[in-house]
Amino acid sequence: MNLSFGEIVIILIVAVLIFGPSKLPKLGRAAGETLLEFKKGMKQVMEDEDQVKKKTDG
Repeated sequence: MNLSFGEIVIILIVAVLIFGPSKLPKLGRAAGETLLEFKKGMKQVMEDEDQVKKKTDG
């Protein structure tokens, strides 16, 4: 799913119209924090899965 520059510009314009310019930094920050927490959770799941495999293998 690759977005072109034009598509990104349209998405940003729509976001500004819907949320207003003052709320965009807050929304961006919240989205970034959510993504970071998701990545941390996925990393933990992968580490737990590796530990279970090690225990069952030997």
